[in-house]
This record gives sequence, structure tokens and C-alpha cells, in this order.
Amino acid sequence: MLEQLNLEVIQAMNIVTEIKEWLAIRSQLVNKTIGLVHTMGNLHAGHMSLCERSKSENEITVAVIFINPAQFNEIRDFDLYPRTLEQDKALLLSYKIDYLLLFDANLLYPDQYQVQVSETEISTIFEGEYRPGHFTGMMTIVLKFLNIVRPTHAYYGEKDYQQLLLIKKMAQTLFLTVEIIGCKTVRANDDVALSSRNSRLTPTQRKMAHHFPMLLQSSLSLQQMIEQLEALGFKVDYIAEKWQRRLGAVWLDEVRLIDNIPIQ
Repeated sequence: MLEQLNLEVIQAMNIVTEIKEWLAIRSQLVNKTIGLVHTMGNLHAGHMSLCERSKSENEITVAVIFINPAQFNEIRDFDLYPRTLEQDKALLLSYKIDYLLLFDANLLYPDQYQVQVSETEISTIFEGEYRPGHFTGMMTIVLKFLNIVRPTHAYYGEKDYQQLLLIKKMAQTLFLTVEIIGCKTVRANDDVALSSRNSRLTPTQRKMAHHFPMLLQSSLSLQQMIEQLEALGFKVDYIAEKWQRRLGAVWLDEVRLIDNIPIQ
């Protein structure tokens, strides 16, 4: 059944693999509202909620799948990132996404990543401290796709809250005309924020993972949260409060989880 659906994807999905081809298409979409959903694939319900939001607010929705090597500060993490392209195509087709952009890294980095976009305040703390170079790689590729797609709206999840703030700041500072829209974090039944990296958790680790959002949402002090997480076997990078959010990043063995919740 999946193989049959994949065949339908190839026949029905508007898949674009060349930037020049997309630019020709884009020139025909004048006066259209265009929503961009920029992903690294291994799509789940969180990604699809962005697609649904875009489809409800725009005439055209463009999805991107590109695993960006520039935002991985460890080669091993890049190599282990889950790749499920055929399933992703089938899922996007089922949601009637208008265009899927699949560009090779050589097209997106013809300069071998010599030109980079960086920020000097928000990007230096939390994720920026523990993942050096990550935000520079992220902002560089986001700007490239915003320039290529030229959407009227672009949708990003609040799970990566620091990333969302940086994209909004970049768009405002560089006078981009796109509206950056943050969308609520989608969670599993056990309250764990949906993430592509969750697929790397063993069944035992997956059962353990629910303690992370549960403690973030508790009334404990930050230090008490850290102590309880460590007692449960998590390695804690940070638990902090900023931007009216409580944010955290933890490890379960080799799998890193991040999350945040609004502070009431």
C-alpha cells in the first residue's frame, strides 16, 4: 500500500528539485498568498499542523525538506538524523500540499558556506551555548529559503522557541516582507513535544521522556527540576526562564530533547 501511495506521490506531487525551475514557477504566482513550511523531513503531526495552518491562511503552500548540514555541530548527529523521504512525500500528498522543494546542498551552498548569517545576542545563550554554530547555520539556510520562495507567510513551531525568536528578529532586521508565524507545540498523549529525534528513543527511554515536560510544567524551582531530572537519569544542559518561557534541554543517553512552556 505504501509503495502504491509513493508512486502516486511521484505522479501527483509538484516536486521541484532545481532552484531555477522554482523561480520560473514563482514568477507565475504573482498576487498569490504563499505559505512556507520549512522542515528537515521525518515529518510528524507537529509539521503537519504547520501545513494545515498554512493551507487555511494561504492560496498556495510550499513545503521544504532539507537536512541542513550547516546547523549540525556534530557530524554524528547529522548522520543519525532520521531520513524518511518517501513517507514524507506520501504524507504531504495526503495533505494536498501544492509544492515540495527538494534542493541538493550543492545548489544551496555554491560558495561552500563562505557567506553566513549570524546574530550576537539571542544566539549566544541556551541552545547557542551548547550547540556552537547551530544558529548561524539555521539562520543562513532560513534566509536562503525565504529569498528563494518569497512567501507571504512562513510557519515555525514554538517548540524551537529560541529559533523562532531569531527568525523573527532576522526578518525584521533585514526588512523582509514575509510574516513569520509561530505555531503552538504539538504534543503526544504523554505530553512529550513531538520531535523527529524522538524516533531514536528506545521504548524504555520513551517512557522516561514524559518526566521532562511534566517537571517543566511543575511548580518546583529550577534547581529542584534539575535535581529531579538528574536523579531520574537525565543529563541536563539547562533549565531556565526567559522570554516569559521556561525552557530546557536534556539528554537521554545519546538523544537530546528540548522543550519550553509559557510561564503563566
